[in-house]
Amino acid sequence: MAAQTPPEQALEWIEAGRRVAVATVIETWGSAPRRVGAQLVVSDEGEMEGSVSGGCVEGAVVIEALEALEDGGTRVLEYGVSDGDAFAVGLACGGNIRILLEPVGETGMPESMLRDLVAARAARQPVAYEAALDGSARRLVDPGHEDRFRMDRSGVSEDGKTFVAIHNPPLRLVIVGGVHIAQHLVGMARTTGFDPVVVDPREAFGAAARFPDARVINDWPDAALEEIGLDARCAVVLLTHDPKLDDPAIHLALRSRAFYIGALGSKRTHGARVARLAEAGFPEAEIGRIHGPVGLDIGAAGPAEIAVSILAEMIQTLRQP
Repeated sequence: MAAQTPPEQALEWIEAGRRVAVATVIETWGSAPRRVGAQLVVSDEGEMEGSVSGGCVEGAVVIEALEALEDGGTRVLEYGVSDGDAFAVGLACGGNIRILLEPVGETGMPESMLRDLVAARAARQPVAYEAALDGSARRLVDPGHEDRFRMDRSGVSEDGKTFVAIHNPPLRLVIVGGVHIAQHLVGMARTTGFDPVVVDPREAFGAAARFPDARVINDWPDAALEEIGLDARCAVVLLTHDPKLDDPAIHLALRSRAFYIGALGSKRTHGARVARLAEAGFPEAEIGRIHGPVGLDIGAAGPAEIAVSILAEMIQTLRQP
């Protein structure tokens, strides 16, 4: 069974009658192996899930967490590592990290707030968790922090008093067309944090045996995309070359908030696609959202390299809008 993510694991432990503390990276300097927002949860039995660094910093945090569960206090931890000692504690080139440590309960993060956070994540609803660093206030925020949500970037507020943890829905990749490129792209995308879905009504292409690491839907793309639901954490890649399959999916993708839409084909093929979309009433600005020909121009040769170029363009679009 796959490991739980920290908030979900914390709630599972609480429902099993354990006490839990949540450690979150709030600032980093130098070469820290985990980004701001990374979490480690610790139970009163010393179990842990997640990570805040790459070495024995976790051991020190677990000790602090067990103490926090006894005294009920929120605390900010700071670990500084010299270059000479860096390897031993997992900060590969030296650096500093600050960690917010909160027990779950009356004196820390309210259990009801953790439940609401986990529910929002399950419903693919973006939510921000704001916590005063002195432990005096906490809240979940749905609107606001637009730049942080777009960049998927947690961090300390400008006044240095509040930490904002961004909880975006998991990234999702919808691939229309179970072709050879898709087989390579699924594995690469999953490795980089995407939840892949392959859509193809042609069962010979969209066979579960061809895509053991993805959800496969054997339905027409427009019906499948309606079922999946496209949001701002979705990328849509069209690989069939067949307007009967690609075009209905493009129509839905252009009407959605999907952050990336890519379509396979030559410049001539894409020109014909643009003409069909214009005739269907889509304005030029919307059509311009389509990356076609799909992928970064890296001189890719063969399905695997084309998959690399597509994934690179997806990440570039996500991280550098």
